[in-house]
Amino acid sequence: MGGTNPYIEKADVELPQKPYSVTYISPGGKVTKVEVDPAKIPYGQTGLPGSLLDIAMGKGVELEHVCGGVCACSTCHVIVKQGLETCNEGTDDEFDQLDEAPMTTLQSRLGCQCVPNGTKDIVVEIPAVNKNLVKEGH
Repeated sequence: MGGTNPYIEKADVELPQKPYSVTYISPGGKVTKVEVDPAKIPYGQTGLPGSLLDIAMGKGVELEHVCGGVCACSTCHVIVKQGLETCNEGTDDEFDQLDEAPMTTLQSRLGCQCVPNGTKDIVVEIPAVNKNLVKEGH
């Protein structure tokens, strides 16, 4: 269950006004395209409303999030392959957490903090190293 983290700066986000899609590419190569309905944001209580993590959880896409989506870990690290320019700017707190994630790129974001504005479809890769090593198998 998510919540808020009172110790970090609040991210400045612009929520989408029209439907758009997010394509998630899982570590095994599975591609899941989901349609985002702005009227249904937030999908849950995990991550910022409308974040890539919020959308993933609402649509059944598996994306680790040990801290509950409050920008206190790096397990929801994603690589935004397409559409990064439509996402909110990352905060210093987010980038501090990303420093803990392996295999980051210039397109790396935390899924819990990255909120697309819906002006373009998004393609997101979930790195194979995004695993909660303490989590038991399914």
